This record gives sequence, C-alpha cells and structure tokens, in this order.
Amino acid sequence: MSESSAPTVTSYTHLELGQEIEIGIGGYYIPEKEARLEYNGREVLAVIGRAVLESSCAGIDNQCVSGSWRYAIVPGYIVSWQNTRNEAGLPVSETEPISDQRAQRDIRRILESNEGASIIGFW
Repeated sequence: MSESSAPTVTSYTHLELGQEIEIGIGGYYIPEKEARLEYNGREVLAVIGRAVLESSCAGIDNQCVSGSWRYAIVPGYIVSWQNTRNEAGLPVSETEPISDQRAQRDIRRILESNEGASIIGFW
C-alpha cells in the first residue's frame, strides 16, 4: 500500500494594495486587488495588478519599449486566511500551490476573462 504525500502548504504574505513595487531600473508593478475564486469546491487566491515597463532600451539600434499589462499571480488554494502577521504587520495566509495543469488552465481562463489579465503566474 503506497503512502500519499501531504499537500505542500506555503505562507503567502499579503502585499499592500495600490503601492508601487519597483523591479529593476525600468519598471514597477502595482498589486491592485486580491480575488478569492471558487474552483472545483475550493477557494483560490489570486492577486491582480498592473505591471509597467517605463523604458527598456537594447539592441544595436538602442530601440526602447514601454508598456503596461494586467497581471495575476496565483499563490494557490487557500488553506487558512490571514491567520498571522509578519514582522512588518502584514497579514499572512497559508496556501497550497496549484500544480495540476488542467486546474491552472481553467483558472487562467477565468482570470483572463474576468480580470483582463494577460500575464498569469502560478506559485
């Protein structure tokens, strides 16, 4: 008889919504809202926001690009909601990463349709 492994549970520290977070020297992202989605009898946490590339120049012609995109980050299924706080006072939840490809595909479609997200990442 084989032993099934317990699901992996990770801590997710909730970000301050509406605050710019710099990435590198050419851009930033802004987490705008948290969505709790029902999927297959479980609740999924998704963080929705906007990623901004102010200017990135590269190549022989030193061509520059800029733009803005809606994104979604999916920490996973919610195991416990904001059960503790970190040293900075931010709430921390426990999540179970979503590794199932079908579930990821379904959730991706929901986020593209409902939130207009074009970049979607699963943790």
